[in-house]
Amino acid sequence: MATITVRDLDEGLKQRLRLRAAHHSRSMEEEVRQILQAALSDTPTPGNDMAQRIRARFSDLGDVVLPATPREAVRAAPGVDALVAPKHPTPARRRAR
Repeated sequence: MATITVRDLDEGLKQRLRLRAAHHSRSMEEEVRQILQAALSDTPTPGNDMAQRIRARFSDLGDVVLPATPREAVRAAPGVDALVAPKHPTPARRRAR
């Protein structure tokens, strides 16, 4: 087996690698092996592709064809009058009534 030494590794990257390895219950060295194996393999690692996992989960249900729903026309924009706030009577006008 070959040995690789990686120098000048960013401390933040090392910390993330350590946390990822702990999350997978592996040593950092084993985590690096798994990352390299997945990165250099010709086929994607199973479980990493969410679309494939969803497709596999629902494959027993068969294909679903949804009917095309006709779209409605977009309504016209409101005129400027609809954007102007209505005028409220002033206190003086209220007393005059």
